[in-house]
Amino acid sequence: MAEPDPASENVTEYLKHLTPQVRSRLLAELERLQLLGESVPSSEALITALRAEFRDTGQTNYRIGNPSRYFFEPLEGVLVNIAPERVNSGQIARGSLAPIWSMISEKLLPSMAADYVASAKKVIVANNRGEAQRIAAAFRKKVVTYLNGVLGSADGIATVRAGLGTYTCSRAIFDDLMKMLRLMHAHEALAEFSGRLAPKIKALDSDSLTKVLGLLDALRAKHADLVPFALTITANRLETPWHLICLATKVAGSKAVSKIAATPYAVVIPMIIDKIDEKRLMFVDALKHSRIPAAKEILDEIYAIEEAMRARVALDGSDWGNRLRDLMAAIDVALEAEIKSLPVDQQHLTHVLASSRQRGAHSLRGRLGHIMQKGRDAFADMLPS
Repeated sequence: MAEPDPASENVTEYLKHLTPQVRSRLLAELERLQLLGESVPSSEALITALRAEFRDTGQTNYRIGNPSRYFFEPLEGVLVNIAPERVNSGQIARGSLAPIWSMISEKLLPSMAADYVASAKKVIVANNRGEAQRIAAAFRKKVVTYLNGVLGSADGIATVRAGLGTYTCSRAIFDDLMKMLRLMHAHEALAEFSGRLAPKIKALDSDSLTKVLGLLDALRAKHADLVPFALTITANRLETPWHLICLATKVAGSKAVSKIAATPYAVVIPMIIDKIDEKRLMFVDALKHSRIPAAKEILDEIYAIEEAMRARVALDGSDWGNRLRDLMAAIDVALEAEIKSLPVDQQHLTHVLASSRQRGAHSLRGRLGHIMQKGRDAFADMLPS
């Protein structure tokens, strides 16, 4: 018979002393820190226990009874599973919704929210999706009107920030709240753009590029502030998301950073660099958990995006180029650190990672060779020539 796990028992005992609301907020904060790549002692055990609890009870952080899902429905196309601190101007972190919903329903408009939840639950149980959407739209309009009024003054902004602070330590969630308001205010225009965009876009070639640019130009003429969100939706439809770069280079008609920066779609460049940063965290996580084949695949994707960017944009000497350079250097540092700490057979690690696609002077073999020169010459010697 297996011996009880003292660590697991301690976690269970600790959680018993917290209210359901506090446990929900704890899970949201731990998941946010995990997405940031920060290491919190014993966090894995806590997250596992909390997720199991909410799964078993049918509850989640903000989806109790599902009315909140209908409330946030207009945001679905731009929600991402990354930390609020890392989202770009066209994204909203899914993890931001829990504290935003808690603030609205518990602090700002508790009576109105309670009425909405009660009404929405009835039609949701009856599987009347259309009526649930209508009720959610009416409540959404009231919330947007209220928040627009409150956020019109410095005191109001301070009140909302303090309200969010009750549920999260992340100040970045306030920015997601502001993006949420912009989207909810003009969600019909973005929904129209999304509806006219092809469900799947294999590549941004001449025909598809012209069509996408036409849709973006039409949206920008009326709602310029929605363009970053439209770009996120477009990237999600692309078979190869980094093809988004073609929108900026096509309009600029040049590889020059100054020309591209002057276009209305220049934001795609930092968006693609953000994607590399996101994959960097995935790469580090894969290495930490000894998922070497997955790490190799992620590294291939990172290199493919980097090469595509450098081939299409003259990045050298620019702020974008400096950020990309620093990011790739951080990936090298992460690779070196994780290789040193991985409790795996080094020959196997070399065989799998070093088989990544060659990148000329920037090949994985060259990177690993450079890294392992510092005290690990034997490791580098095993790399295939």
